[in-house]
Amino acid sequence: MGIFFLYLIALLPMPLLYCFSTALYHFVYHITGYRKNVVRDNLKRSFPGKSTTEIEAIEKRFYRFLCDLIFEIIKMPMISKAELEKRCKFTNLHHIEALLAIKKSVIVCSSHYGNWEWGMLAFGIKVSSPKLVVYKPLHSPAFNIWFHKMRSRFGNTMVSMKQTLRVLASSRNIPSVLCLASDQTPETDQAKYWIDFLHQPTAVYTGPEKIAVQTDRAIFYIQVRILKRGYYELDCVLLSEEPQKTAEHEITKMQFKLLTESILAEPQYWLWSHKRWKHKQQSA
Repeated sequence: MGIFFLYLIALLPMPLLYCFSTALYHFVYHITGYRKNVVRDNLKRSFPGKSTTEIEAIEKRFYRFLCDLIFEIIKMPMISKAELEKRCKFTNLHHIEALLAIKKSVIVCSSHYGNWEWGMLAFGIKVSSPKLVVYKPLHSPAFNIWFHKMRSRFGNTMVSMKQTLRVLASSRNIPSVLCLASDQTPETDQAKYWIDFLHQPTAVYTGPEKIAVQTDRAIFYIQVRILKRGYYELDCVLLSEEPQKTAEHEITKMQFKLLTESILAEPQYWLWSHKRWKHKQQSA
């Protein structure tokens, strides 16, 4: 029943959905206070020089965008190719296409900044080569099927995190694009590297860099800029065309440098409700 209701909402035009988003903001922020303690703590630690008033202003803008994001994701099963292409504009995509044309596979990294779901969906339209999008299955089977179906609408092949290496091995002779989230929190048993990110020691996932080095795939980072409500510019930034020649952790540092630039410029568009700093660095 819940999934059916979401499909009905997805039929509505975006202007009306944004009206619902505004109403949801007042409910989520002022009444329920969804994860407000997590958001405020993350913001205070990330921006130690900002006043309480400045932190609260960012916090409110974040919740407004979070509610927009919820309805933009709900719209995904019904959004047309034309509307999605109008709302997600890519720059420097030709660099990826040029490499694929000479039979060189690539990795594309994104972050939880802006609407990463729309970005990957639009990427599926723009690139004709196989797109392998790595995802973490949801606990709810019904919602997992719903997300899987809408994420793969325009040509993306969804790959469970645990199946990544197997799928790469089976497709090693086919030029493809492997799409990964680079700012996720590593699981306890995953390899991690510690960097200084937003004024605090942060465990980061090194998977994209390791796969790039092991498979010799060129690696790009999608840097997102929000043009206006519901409109995004996605810049394909080349991190390395020859990752095997880079220093250890060099690519990972570049990813987080670009993400940091985006957050400092417009902090409200990053996912502050995520418990990003749950891992603590052990003393030597």
